[in-house]
Amino acid sequence: MEKIIYINSDVMGTGDNALGAILVRNFLLTVFENENDISNVLLVNSGVKLACEGSNVLDALAGFAQKGGVIYSCGTCLDFYNLKANLKAGAVGNMKLIAGKLSSPDVFVIRP
Repeated sequence: MEKIIYINSDVMGTGDNALGAILVRNFLLTVFENENDISNVLLVNSGVKLACEGSNVLDALAGFAQKGGVIYSCGTCLDFYNLKANLKAGAVGNMKLIAGKLSSPDVFVIRP
């Protein structure tokens, strides 16, 4: 079974955003260290900010990509936040790709 991480925010949880940024970083580092069969990271809404210049998780995403993992950021979301030129990790995806990956019966989705 394929494992995919789906992230729809640049922070984890609700409350203090500084804490949420620390938590999402710790989550990704922990999952990438302990799970070897994750194939994709799918980023939507403000989650696309994680793959852009200035993100505190670019090193974690780069390490994931070096192991063969693929990162997709929603193109509509990148356009909305005016970040397409700042994308530093992975590739631009679209809703057809994201929905297709999430709707596969052989996928286990990890969501922080």
